[in-house]
Amino acid sequence: MAKNIRTAPDDIVFNVIVYAFIVFILFITVYPLYFVLIASFSDPLKVTGGQVFLTIKGFTTEAYRRVFNDSNIWNGFINTIIYTTVGTTVNLTLTTIGAYSLSRKTLIGRNYIMGFILVTMFFSGGLIPTYLVIRQLKMINTIFAMVLPGAISVFNMIVMRTFFQSIPDEIVESTELEGSTPIKTLIWIILPLSLPVISVIILFYAVAHWNSFFDGLIYLTSSRKYPLQLVLRNILIRNTFDDFMIAGDDSHVKMIMLAESIKYALILITSIPVLLLYPFLQKYFVKGVMVGAIKG
Repeated sequence: MAKNIRTAPDDIVFNVIVYAFIVFILFITVYPLYFVLIASFSDPLKVTGGQVFLTIKGFTTEAYRRVFNDSNIWNGFINTIIYTTVGTTVNLTLTTIGAYSLSRKTLIGRNYIMGFILVTMFFSGGLIPTYLVIRQLKMINTIFAMVLPGAISVFNMIVMRTFFQSIPDEIVESTELEGSTPIKTLIWIILPLSLPVISVIILFYAVAHWNSFFDGLIYLTSSRKYPLQLVLRNILIRNTFDDFMIAGDDSHVKMIMLAESIKYALILITSIPVLLLYPFLQKYFVKGVMVGAIKG
């Protein structure tokens, strides 16, 4: 039976400092979202008065009622789901094809190709040339402008390529000896073995699309096609509250107070889908990133 090991005083002090630091980091990370949650359900007057800190004060769901009754919010929500789904599918398909091709030693000139691809991580045409290209291709105010310009992330492709390189060559060679084509090998052999990195790449792309608003701001001219983040941005920065949010308010002060609660409600609503996605991919996240980043 193992004997109890006495902890030295220095170790106790070190552990206390470490745990205190972890609790502090956890607090400053979680508290902002927690405050948004309780503020969205609290009386706007108490929120602006600084009375809301740890608990809900004056429980009310008025902000959520007005948000969910607005057609612009729902329209932006649907647009974001479409952009995220289509965009992530395109991203994952092109990234997988590119990463698998560059991971094969039989690809002639793959190092030179990889060098040209790496250059794009440090140099780009800039916003104005990119906009001119998008306009020339007649993609302005279309879903293609939201999906195609960022179809492949070089960083994500490098992570996936490195993961593919960690798969033993013998597995691929054995399938080729049995008459399998490269496409069949990729679909039936490589992809099932690559679920960790695929999950991570899906998470990276999906979160990027969900939080994207700048592309919509530049390339979309119709408000009916705005993503949810752009709708939220217009509300938070420009304070463009629709009539639904202020209808029935006979007090200007009450209108301003309610506007603040609506902001908190919108922030929470846009954050929930991403927060719900993490638990399902968490078990793959660390493994996928580490395996895809260690081997050169």
